[in-house]
Amino acid sequence: MTALLIGNVGLIGDEQRMAEYRARVLHTLELYDGGFMIRGGEFETLEGEWTPTHLSVMVFPTGVHARRWYASPEYRAIVPLREGTHMDLILVEGE
Repeated sequence: MTALLIGNVGLIGDEQRMAEYRARVLHTLELYDGGFMIRGGEFETLEGEWTPTHLSVMVFPTGVHARRWYASPEYRAIVPLREGTHMDLILVEGE
């Protein structure tokens, strides 16, 4: 069952460190059979009041893969680079 991680980056704490995080995160996703479906880009709110700042959608074969990536030593090693940056991240599993 396909799993999507939907993330939104809000207020950025340190631009340089966040740039390094962004440069390194794809490699960590690929190690767990994941990748970006959408990374930034234009969006339009059609209903409600949610207005993301920088939206990303990552895809994995299963939720297990996504959770392994999130807990992985490779990803955990780069998480401190986004310290002070607000990030929302949700996991959605479906067909």
